[in-house]
Amino acid sequence: MVGSRERIEQDLAGLEESLTAFNLEFRSTYESYLTALGQAVRQQLVLASYHLCTQVMPDAFLKLSFNERQKMQHSVRLLAAISQEKLRSLGTQEEDLEEDLEEDLEEDDDDEIEEYDEMAEYENRQEDDNIDDNRDIEEQEDSIINYQFPAKNHELPLPTNSPETLARWQRNLEKAIFNIIKLLSRDTNRLLQQSGILPNQLPEQILEAAYQAESSGESVAGPPNLLNIIIETGTSSKSGKLGETRGNTAIQITAIKLRLSEIEFADAATSAARQQIRNLSARLNALGRDYQKKQRELAVVQAESAWRSSWLEN
Repeated sequence: MVGSRERIEQDLAGLEESLTAFNLEFRSTYESYLTALGQAVRQQLVLASYHLCTQVMPDAFLKLSFNERQKMQHSVRLLAAISQEKLRSLGTQEEDLEEDLEEDLEEDDDDEIEEYDEMAEYENRQEDDNIDDNRDIEEQEDSIINYQFPAKNHELPLPTNSPETLARWQRNLEKAIFNIIKLLSRDTNRLLQQSGILPNQLPEQILEAAYQAESSGESVAGPPNLLNIIIETGTSSKSGKLGETRGNTAIQITAIKLRLSEIEFADAATSAARQQIRNLSARLNALGRDYQKKQRELAVVQAESAWRSSWLEN
């Protein structure tokens, strides 16, 4: 029995050693994935915004002045860059995700946040010509930073040599990814409403309901990362030979809806990294089963030993 216990303990020690190496590989793969995903999210947001403004709502976009277009485009780039940075930092942050965003950006190298330098140059060019426009941009930036990433419910515990802890870390990380992408869609739609591209009669409750309905449905038709919504806007009347008829008026609205599956599909690096994560997840499941099996065997051996040690013959 002692030999059996020693063998099980040796097997567990070997599994824990494997988990240590696996942990490093898992985190490294996620870091690569998040770096690629952040870049892909930025690109796809710009493409979706471009399609919405030029193909879906060209009349509304053309009504904007040149400065208004620049302000809107500037804010879209800012939202995309902030989200890219938050996604990238998920795989490397040892602190809570709630850490102040401005402190995070100050710690980054200049070449990693080139997008921010471009925006700073734009603001400097505009400062002498239109101070009021720049004040509006600063207010938009403050608003974006203040409300974009409430991540208290998505703190990422550091993985230990436990399959359960590592699996929980992965689940929390995936939730954080989903949350950032969802909030980026919401914030971009807010921006487009404020700019006059999207109608103001599109409350967030309707968007949220549309997101949920789409998530439970099948494949989505139309351009990627856009959501088509049909809403009723009260009653309309029409007179005819048989008298007056009344009915609801339905209008179709297109909004930004970034989808992780479409973002990954459109980017080769992100898609390849996601496939690596799937393979590692399968390995983690196998390691978890072996680990639980050995823990169970050890518990049985320990229980048998404890039973014998406390058993007294009358």
